[in-house]
Amino acid sequence: MIELRPFSSLGAANHGWLDAHHHFSFANYHDPARMGWGNLRVWNDDVIAPKTGFPPHPHSDMEIITYVREGAITHKDNLGNHGRTEAGDVQVMSAGTGIAHSEYNMEDVDTRIFQIWILPTSRGESPSWGARPFPKGDRAGQFVVLASGYDDDDALRIRTDARVLGATLKAGESATYRLGADRRGYMVPAAGRVSVNGVEVNARDGAAIRDLDTITVTAIEDAEIVLVDAA
Repeated sequence: MIELRPFSSLGAANHGWLDAHHHFSFANYHDPARMGWGNLRVWNDDVIAPKTGFPPHPHSDMEIITYVREGAITHKDNLGNHGRTEAGDVQVMSAGTGIAHSEYNMEDVDTRIFQIWILPTSRGESPSWGARPFPKGDRAGQFVVLASGYDDDDALRIRTDARVLGATLKAGESATYRLGADRRGYMVPAAGRVSVNGVEVNARDGAAIRDLDTITVTAIEDAEIVLVDAA
């Protein structure tokens, strides 16, 4: 089954400095039919205005993955971590027993991110943060694991039964991923239009996938794809 969730149907809140769209219930947006997808709890499509951002605030017991689509995000936290993550790259934060952090767009242009929250498999662990580049060329024509709760080489480590994957496809190219019929997938094209097992998905639409062993994504136009394989 593939349930298409058009971008126009998402929850939305425009705060001026932040234009946010929510694939799942978040903050003041509540939809009992969209409370999560397996252990995936949040997928926010955020546009952050230049020289603004999220001031310091706390989290605990959540795996938070930030995929930067355009621009860059600058991270600081109370553990002493400080980093700038650019478009196409990924940062992860395991909130664990508690962490306070800020995320700012220090650039002169809008920064566009996907913010993905996944429930951890265990609680009470020490918080951590990490980031790394993922050149789009390395994802050409195939899915590459960006963040993982398993022993996937080169992926950022997260403490959960899930994977976050990315792919870049030229128009007409296809990529296949074995999800497993007992798993749930949630896929969003960051850019471009694709077909997933025959279902057309536009840029920034969500595709909620279940009861499918294998998914095949074919680019109708040049596309950049993010997929979460969730328990």
